[in-house]
Amino acid sequence: MAKTSKISGLGDSGGQHNEGTLNPNTVLLRRYRVMGVLGGGGMGTVYQARDLQFPDVKRMVAVKEMLSPSPDKALREQTLKTFRREANILATLTHPAIPQIYDFFDQNERAYLVMEYINGSDLEAILGKTRSLPVEKIIEWAIDLCEVLGYLHDHSPTPIVFRDIKPSNIMIDHLGKVRLIDFGIAKNFVSAKGNTMIGTEGYSAPEQYKGNVSPKSDQYSLGATLHHILSRKDPRLEPPFSFHERPIPDFNPDVPDWFAAIIKRALSFNPQDRFESCAAMGAEIKTKMMGQGARDTSQTEVFDEKIANMQTVEHKWVFETEDEVRTSPTAHDGMVFVGSYDTNMWALDLETGEMRWKYHTDGGIASSPVVDPASDLVLFGSEDHTFHAVNYKTGRIVWTYTTRDRIRSTPTVAMDHVFFGSDDGNLYALVSSNGRKLWEYDAQSAIRNRPLVTDDMIVFGNSMGDIISLSLSGERRWGYRARRDIASSPVIYDKEDLCYVGSHDGYLYEIDANSGFSSNRFRTMGPVITTPVVHSGRVIFGSVDKSVYSVEIGTLREKWRFTIEHPIVSSPVVHKDKVYFGGTDGKLYCLDASNGQELWSYTAEAAITSTPLIANDTLVFGSLDYKIYALPIFD
Repeated sequence: MAKTSKISGLGDSGGQHNEGTLNPNTVLLRRYRVMGVLGGGGMGTVYQARDLQFPDVKRMVAVKEMLSPSPDKALREQTLKTFRREANILATLTHPAIPQIYDFFDQNERAYLVMEYINGSDLEAILGKTRSLPVEKIIEWAIDLCEVLGYLHDHSPTPIVFRDIKPSNIMIDHLGKVRLIDFGIAKNFVSAKGNTMIGTEGYSAPEQYKGNVSPKSDQYSLGATLHHILSRKDPRLEPPFSFHERPIPDFNPDVPDWFAAIIKRALSFNPQDRFESCAAMGAEIKTKMMGQGARDTSQTEVFDEKIANMQTVEHKWVFETEDEVRTSPTAHDGMVFVGSYDTNMWALDLETGEMRWKYHTDGGIASSPVVDPASDLVLFGSEDHTFHAVNYKTGRIVWTYTTRDRIRSTPTVAMDHVFFGSDDGNLYALVSSNGRKLWEYDAQSAIRNRPLVTDDMIVFGNSMGDIISLSLSGERRWGYRARRDIASSPVIYDKEDLCYVGSHDGYLYEIDANSGFSSNRFRTMGPVITTPVVHSGRVIFGSVDKSVYSVEIGTLREKWRFTIEHPIVSSPVVHKDKVYFGGTDGKLYCLDASNGQELWSYTAEAAITSTPLIANDTLVFGSLDYKIYALPIFD
């Protein structure tokens, strides 16, 4: 895949790039208008071009023109065939750190590859323009590079080995994110003589000089690249394989010892002494980061003696249903409503836990209920494909609406309407009092989170990783694609119109609610299924990596982290500067919202996966032990 970079001057190669064979305004395939030269080398040139298929939008692409210097016709045909095969392989790759391929074609005995245009700079250029880079950012890049290399090495049916990791093949886009470029498509265009050595001297692993290449060779090159970035010592100007003579701390004392040690291991002369894989290397970096974060978190102030001495919490009442309680409770008018996978919606007295009524459906209930006080209804979905509206006082059905698949999305009531998603891929807007459909929007994959509804828009996610914003009339406003599915429900910080939502890709995303532009994200070590909560200038959320995080609004800098021994899928709630959430270890935790210190915990008999409810100084939650618990709230 070609190297692409931000255009600094059309047609100005700075004396370093191939001037190219295509003039500005040349049109390829009646579609791609060449704007100028981005870069290139002896085997081809990369151009910036405009895609004329979108006349009303200025969509820019990068076009790589492949050249064959050989006069041998058979060799030219073979290299073209190889190029086409490799282009087809690259077209199957789907990863945020790999530029997308849009088109491939032959014209005038030359091959062209059309790909995503990346606005940014490669690391070699960045090194030339800076004296130092933040170590935290370099660690983040290292994790991203380990991830994308692990993705390539796990490619089926055969691994893809990059062969040429170096600063000039790593681009940092305008959002500060890593993009891996130049997949060596042109390597088959060189002369057959001496073709066993593939790579760049200084960065290539020792075994590459013998023509032996494996995924561990990429690991060595990544180590060499990181060593160069941190030490500012160019390995191309040093004796071969002499990294051990230039320890990173000697040149950059800000680098943690553990990070320097990881890079040192990746640079082992023998492949057997390196990490088992790039994925394992990335996991080790994450583990060390977590350990470092835990040490930082422990340096917190001593909390109030009265709370600190609180060792146990006694429940007010416990009610047992007939199956797992996966949904979050809601309360209204002295009653609490909880759905169970036993197919029933239960109505209990909030103070005593006595049953008021139960309503039976034909499927398990994984959709948390909401109450519409204006119409006296409890509203929820079921795995029987049906959305139910029940009178909250009597438990009698008022209306139902049937979708084409099960409903696991928690509804939102706003402006006399109820909004919810279904596994059939549609978001529905119904009149809450009678169930009349106002509109439905086809999101093309399952919607299992709770839609965010404001005065002028709706935001929700789907199982393909799309975060979508609609107008209140159901028209699309914007969309943003995460790496994995969205189970977390979006929340908004009104003061700055910032939307926060988690993804199975391990990130918490910060998105401009008006434009859909994401300028920031926070990485965890596992899927973020929980719904974040905004409190006192921070966003608090949990991750399957077993931690609850508190990060700063706007910067997403970590303020504290609280870690348990099991995954966290229960969304946190904040009440009077305290954070409450459940763990799959069966405990309900209470933390100090300011510093993450544990104040107390209560142990149920099985995992807690739903969000706790706080109403009338009572905390209510369900557990997979079939039970609903009510605890007193302490000020």
